[in-house]
Amino acid sequence: MPSPAAEAESKITLPPGAAQPPAPFEGEGWQAMFDGQTLAGWREIPFAGHGEVRCRDGVVVLSMGDPFTGITWTNEFPQVNYEVALDAMRVMGSDFFCGLTVPVGTNSCSLIVGGWGGSLVGISSVDGMDASENETTKFSNFESGRWYRIRLRVTEKKLEAWIDQDKLVDLATADRRIAVRPGDIEISQPLGLAAWQTSAALREIKFRRVTAAAGKGD
Repeated sequence: MPSPAAEAESKITLPPGAAQPPAPFEGEGWQAMFDGQTLAGWREIPFAGHGEVRCRDGVVVLSMGDPFTGITWTNEFPQVNYEVALDAMRVMGSDFFCGLTVPVGTNSCSLIVGGWGGSLVGISSVDGMDASENETTKFSNFESGRWYRIRLRVTEKKLEAWIDQDKLVDLATADRRIAVRPGDIEISQPLGLAAWQTSAALREIKFRRVTAAAGKGD
C-alpha cells in the first residue's frame, strides 16, 4: 500500500482554471487520440532530463523537464490533409507549453506555442529557420492556468494554425523546406507533444482528415 506521501505525490494539482469545461470542436469527423485516463496510443519520449508524465481526470500533465518532457503518438497517422487539435495550458514555467510536432508529407515540423521567454508562436523550421526567425513568427500573451485551444491544419499546399479563434499561421509550403529544428525535438517525430522547461497540461487531443482544399476561404 502506498504511503500517504506517495499518494500525495501521485495527485495532479492543477490551477482552478483547469476545471473550465472544453469548448466544442467545430466541424465533423473529429477522432479522439486520448482516452482521458491512460497513455494508450502514446509513449513518453526518452528526452534526457525529462520530467514525469501523468494522466488523470481527462488531462495529461507534462512535469517540468530539464529541458524537455513529452509524449509521442504510436499509432498510424496521416502524413497530409488532416487537422490535429487540443487544449493546452501552461501550469508552471515561462517557456513553451505546447510543442506540437506533426508530419508534413515525409518530413515533420513543430508548432511552438509560448516559446522564447513565453510569448512566441511559430513553425520550426522553415527553410532552416526556426520559429523565432521565419515569417510564421508571432507574439501573444499566454496566461498560466488558462486553457488554449490549439489547432493545426496540414494540407498539400499549406500549414495553418489557430489559437482559440485567432489564425496565427498561414504558410504556403510550395518550394519551402519544412523540417523539425535539429536537436532533441527530432525524437518527437512524426507526431508528438512536448514542453520546454515548463509544466504543461493537455486535454481533448483529437484529429480529423480534411481535403486538400480545406484552407480555401479561411
